[in-house]
Amino acid sequence: MLPAALTTLLVSLLSLLTDSPDVETVPASSLRALSFELRHLHAVSPSAHVVFADVPQRPGILSESSHTLRTRTISSWKPPSFALHAQARTQSMRFAQSLLQDFPWEEEAIAAPDVEDRLTLLELAKMSNNAYVDFNETGWYELSANWSVSYPFGWEPDADGFRGHVFATPDNSTVVLALKGTSAGVLGGGGPTAKKDKLNDNLLFSCCCARVDWTWTTVCGCYGGGWKCDIDCVERSLIDDSLFYPIGTNLYNNLTYMYPQSDIWIIGHSLGGALASLLGATFGSPVVAFEAPGEKMAAGRLHLPSPPSTHHITHVYHTADPIAMGTCNGVLSSCALGGFAMESKCHLGASIIYDTVSNLSWGVDVRTHGIVNVIEKVLNDSWLPAVEVGREVPEAHPEDDCVECYSWEFGNFAKGV
Repeated sequence: MLPAALTTLLVSLLSLLTDSPDVETVPASSLRALSFELRHLHAVSPSAHVVFADVPQRPGILSESSHTLRTRTISSWKPPSFALHAQARTQSMRFAQSLLQDFPWEEEAIAAPDVEDRLTLLELAKMSNNAYVDFNETGWYELSANWSVSYPFGWEPDADGFRGHVFATPDNSTVVLALKGTSAGVLGGGGPTAKKDKLNDNLLFSCCCARVDWTWTTVCGCYGGGWKCDIDCVERSLIDDSLFYPIGTNLYNNLTYMYPQSDIWIIGHSLGGALASLLGATFGSPVVAFEAPGEKMAAGRLHLPSPPSTHHITHVYHTADPIAMGTCNGVLSSCALGGFAMESKCHLGASIIYDTVSNLSWGVDVRTHGIVNVIEKVLNDSWLPAVEVGREVPEAHPEDDCVECYSWEFGNFAKGV
């Protein structure tokens, strides 16, 4: 065991977390710029009901808090209905994963954020950051990158679940759902959502219920002894309604009811980015996720029908972040010392990876995981390695050869054997 002082120090460091893609890009001359305004705040009450709060409009709000993004047209695959999607998941859980292969996806050309445009990624990153903070707190980004303390905050302070903001264009043609990631505090801090954030992290991103070693209290009873894990048990645990994924699907369905003719984009940082990706894989909406832990394993365990392509999902992360890279694991890792079993590494869709280790001489450190680092030190200025090859950002690539949890054996193992 490490000395208590060193363990406390490493836990405090963790608290600072707060082929080519299948796309059809429209010509530069016809790219459409969208201006967004904050329209709603959303939260989940202790009873798991989604709560919306409209943002009061005051003089200067639109000009001060608008966000301009460039768009492109992509091909995406959507389910005929959410009910049919849920039915396919149920059948797969009861019978066989192979039943999902014949799911009747519908291909559709949709407007999506232009992820090859640096300023568009920058504005989406700022929106993702704003999912964490109260209007009255230092930390809210405006389009000009100045701090703002001028807006009221919409959700109840004791709400302990899913949180974020909803942005919309003035004509409601496009709506952006920004999801909050993990609020990780020191020795039990981090705000009212910290406990459920941590539960979701340890269920979604661990190999087997956060079984790091014998000293850990697991978050579900699926450990089968040795390096064995009961996969049916893990899947049942992930499908529990107390998790954020089903709350997210409820929220998305509410948004489609409120904005039936709108394009809906989903964004987020860390846990929020992973949840955004899972929702994007479910509904076919464009996703941009920043510094998200690998969510591909969770998608399989949730029995999400796999669309013919997930290239409408874009991950953006850098090589100094051990959480997004899938290296913040092991008994002595910063994540484990903070009580987080962040063992997954494989991402859906395509990934834009900034090599900050080679190009900026960053050391691999959990403190680089925060979204502010991405905004201020990665996206805020031109990325020279990309500029040298005539691009604004690194090229996105799918993570085809990714392997995780290779030490574990998954099967039907009785608990505690």
